[in-house]
Amino acid sequence: MTSEVRTAPNPYKVSCAGILRRSPTIQLPATSSTRWHLFPHFPQSVVQVDEQRMSRAFHHIPVLKEEVLATFRSVMPGVIVDATLGGAGHASALLAERNDLAVLGIDRDAIARAAASERLEPFGDRAHIVAGTFSTMADMVEASGSWINGRPIVGILMDLGVSSPQLDDETRGFSFRADAPLDMRMDMSDGPTAAEYIESVDLDTLRALLREHGEQKFANAIAKSILARQPKTTSELVVAVEAAVPMAARRRGHVATRAFQALRVAINEEDRELEEGLRSALAILAPEGVLAVIAYHSGEDRVVKEFLRTQSTGGCTCPVMLGCVCGATPTMSVSRGGAIVASENELDVNPRARSARMRVGRKVVA
Repeated sequence: MTSEVRTAPNPYKVSCAGILRRSPTIQLPATSSTRWHLFPHFPQSVVQVDEQRMSRAFHHIPVLKEEVLATFRSVMPGVIVDATLGGAGHASALLAERNDLAVLGIDRDAIARAAASERLEPFGDRAHIVAGTFSTMADMVEASGSWINGRPIVGILMDLGVSSPQLDDETRGFSFRADAPLDMRMDMSDGPTAAEYIESVDLDTLRALLREHGEQKFANAIAKSILARQPKTTSELVVAVEAAVPMAARRRGHVATRAFQALRVAINEEDRELEEGLRSALAILAPEGVLAVIAYHSGEDRVVKEFLRTQSTGGCTCPVMLGCVCGATPTMSVSRGGAIVASENELDVNPRARSARMRVGRKVVA
């Protein structure tokens, strides 16, 4: 549905602030055929990724599907940007429900895009898929100008985090359920792997990262254990975490869950992506357009909640009892009632939806 440009892998270093510093990149044309990836710490292993085969496996149940459909039901005809397209579960449902909508799908994962292309094929040119991240949403919209053809951007959906097919793909390194190279990249052609990040990060940065993701008491011990062991596989990372946390202190659930999440967020720059993506969404959304964001952990949800609160008040800090006297102008309206969560019926079918929280804002007319 679209031509892609891929970026050649380049050396990365982690600063003391935890920021991934990129060296200059060159652009290489992508193909839609077989991808090859060599894990640097497994010199005898070359993993062949057949996108057509993998796309058939990239199928999942879209979280909060009915709630997403209800959220965008009131928008005017135009284009909805699915900024985290994945397997196109939400996108296909939106296109099936309304024939006056088109979907611009953005995803950095080549396997996801291949799966989405197959799923959206019946909708013809009402769907357009591009390679990118939601921090580059505005650029993707501009680059797709001829396809958009003047239609308004009436909705934006951001379904954050890692998808079920990515978690279930044992070769990607997202999960502790199977031994695999410690990769964790959403885009397997670009950036450092989790193992390479660990090689570059310092103790203070890693400790702070773990604390940000809920590892309070044992953050220092876990960080020291990880850096001492330099894990190259998911099972080695699990061992490093287990060595630092006494059995009696382990909470319900897997002891390495938060460490895996923290590393994934760091190497994919998910915090920066989210903040820039929210700003891009507000900039390109048409008046009365709807922004819906689905978050899966408290850190993400907190960022989304604060963004929507700030936009709904215009940044006003005046005391509520006095009313606004600072002249702040709201840019979005937010419905009361807090986040939308999965129904019990959905949880019976898809237990992974339990942590999902969707927040919605509507751009006000200036």
